[in-house]
Amino acid sequence: MKSMPATTVFTIGELSRRTGLPVKTIRFYSDRGLLPPTRRSGSGYRLYDAHALARLELVRTLRELGVGLSDVARALARETKVRDLAAHHVEALDEQIRRLRLRRAVLRAVVKRDSELEEVKLMNRLAQMSDEQRRRLVEEFWTEMAEGLDVDHEFYAWMRSAKPELPDDPTPEQLEAWIEFAELIRDPDFRLLIRKMSERQAADREAGEYEQPSRAQQQNWPGWITDARAALEAGETPDAPSGRALATAIATASARPDQDPRDPEYRRALADKIASGGDPRAERYWQLMATINGWPPIPSTNEEQRFLVAALRS
Repeated sequence: MKSMPATTVFTIGELSRRTGLPVKTIRFYSDRGLLPPTRRSGSGYRLYDAHALARLELVRTLRELGVGLSDVARALARETKVRDLAAHHVEALDEQIRRLRLRRAVLRAVVKRDSELEEVKLMNRLAQMSDEQRRRLVEEFWTEMAEGLDVDHEFYAWMRSAKPELPDDPTPEQLEAWIEFAELIRDPDFRLLIRKMSERQAADREAGEYEQPSRAQQQNWPGWITDARAALEAGETPDAPSGRALATAIATASARPDQDPRDPEYRRALADKIASGGDPRAERYWQLMATINGWPPIPSTNEEQRFLVAALRS
């Protein structure tokens, strides 16, 4: 392509034919100072040289990329580098894409759930929360659950360390899980449940009776749950031989040296302790967290826990 003489000038109409941009658009850019005329003709028409043509192409490219007029003006005035302008615009586009993906996930969830208007509003509001807002919601929940109580702060720090991390492009299931999770931790009944758990822990600490599950309990718990499931599937009751054997194993592994695992009173107290932490809503908390964060699914063990509790009490 032959280069144009430096003296070549164009009218707005000629610029329009060369670039394909409407005359009205070029005139608008010129009026806004983005494309100042090189000079005017004797009749007062605006004329533009080859440099102005190149400038117009840059304006066109930046506008097609979605850059605002004020940012285009700054780039043309060399108040900012095009590279920096592009970097900022990438960040803005990333955020816009994130929001569009969330909207898409909300609409998919609406279709799946056949939601009513009020639920749609709630879903959209919760979905638009930032990662920081979601983390803060969990932080405030656990802070309130332990406020003013002498609890095991290491344990509560571990509980609040798990945060819901909703992906930029969540599945409808992840979005639904987040909405249910947010509703759960704001539910007065659930908050009362967890607060009472905290109060019991504080009371146990004050009485010198608080202790974390022993290593034997932690190691054997999955196996006890598996055995309880097998007994249930076999149609056995908690007072059957399999249930009694499980009760003995749990009591023996859980007892301190000063406790008798055969003592019925000790077994009932142990059963009460297991039952107090086995509320389905507490389990649901972690199941929802797993779905939101893409962790392996957490199956429900409520039925198995009830079997173990009943076996200890029998």
